[in-house]
Amino acid sequence: MENEKTITIIGAGFVGLSTAAIMSNVGYKVYLLEINPKRLDIIKQGRSFFYEQGINPLIQRGIENKKLIPTDTYDSCVPESDIIFSCVGTPDNPDGSSNLTYVYTAAESAAKLMKPGTIFVQKSTVPVGTGTNVSERIRLHQSKFSYVSNPEFLREGTALFDSLYFDRIVVGGDDPAANKTVLSLYKTMASRRHELAKFAGVERGYTEGTYVETNLNGAELVKVTANAFLALKISFANSIAKLADAAGADVNEIMDAVGADRRIGRAFLNAGRGYGGGCFPKDVSGLVSSAEGYGVDMPILVAATDTNESMPGYIASKAQAALGGLSGKQVAVLGLAFKAGTSDARRSPGILLANILRRNGATVRAFDPQANEEARDELHPKITITDSVEAATKQADAVVVATDWPEFIQIDLDKLAKAMHGKLVVDAVNCYPIETVKRAGLIYVGVGRNGDPA
Repeated sequence: MENEKTITIIGAGFVGLSTAAIMSNVGYKVYLLEINPKRLDIIKQGRSFFYEQGINPLIQRGIENKKLIPTDTYDSCVPESDIIFSCVGTPDNPDGSSNLTYVYTAAESAAKLMKPGTIFVQKSTVPVGTGTNVSERIRLHQSKFSYVSNPEFLREGTALFDSLYFDRIVVGGDDPAANKTVLSLYKTMASRRHELAKFAGVERGYTEGTYVETNLNGAELVKVTANAFLALKISFANSIAKLADAAGADVNEIMDAVGADRRIGRAFLNAGRGYGGGCFPKDVSGLVSSAEGYGVDMPILVAATDTNESMPGYIASKAQAALGGLSGKQVAVLGLAFKAGTSDARRSPGILLANILRRNGATVRAFDPQANEEARDELHPKITITDSVEAATKQADAVVVATDWPEFIQIDLDKLAKAMHGKLVVDAVNCYPIETVKRAGLIYVGVGRNGDPA
């Protein structure tokens, strides 16, 4: 039977742990290899070390059923595994290229113990051409294996839903049989998607999804191309937002109309503080660097990065202008995670905004419902992290909403107005109707929303 296959997943990060939690609940025997002892200990207790909706019940059930087996050694899992998923990190180097140290280490460590016929699946986001290099390194230790690129398309905050109700599953490799074996894992998972989604509490509307087979280089390019295009849409919206500010227009209305064109679509045409996290910035710079290695320039992506990096400073300058200066002002920053639904604070625009405001003279208090601890080391040491919206906003001269958490979007603006010393609300994610803010007696400043403060 298909679910009698044994799987090893190397790396218990966002992708690896999400994949392991689901595959073990489908019925596969899944070894989850993680060398960080703190992470491993938390997982063994049936919990995730990061926030992700619905993941803990799946981890707990997988461990209780002895289908999910956390381990920290290769020799405890690789020799009996039929399929190995590499889900290790690929941080960027100072020059923007991808650091593949973990990718190569994982492959070489596994190769020394792999049995003949093992399928090695690369889920880590890697530059085009990496699969060929990894295969050569594996072949030094095990000649009988198949290599498949199977990029992930999970969004932090909706990882389980994205896994179960995927838009597409992409596989690429030189062995058609191996490609089909990997696809069969997902087809088996899809046959149980409703049950698992209901158990995890992530069930909602979905599309059926498609299965795509391509060659190795094509599969490697799909993921970074998709992320680069989404980043490009965000930066395009932000460029138009700056023009809307100057011309006195509302970028939300503009993008609603533009996005109504079915050739374009509304998704990701959202102006605001820009993108962050562990994927978009890294994948864009990695694609630019990879293209340069092939003698191809990508100025459009360089421009997207420049625009994105300008947004926290642009918004801080709007706050400074509306307040008549930041020196001596008390500013609350709501949102330190790079996006709602996750505790990930890597390259968070909210953190960048808070630090810029502090550097320009403001006293800053910050709050995030999930990412306070993750953000602590990245924030200026004199920024106060609070444990509630109320503590952050009390007697504030201005409130900056930097992440669109539901509790921030649904905040009682009348209550907020009474708690504040000043009246300024800086909507860095354009989540509020302008008139709603004005009715509470507050001053609204958004990104590309009718220029001057309302």
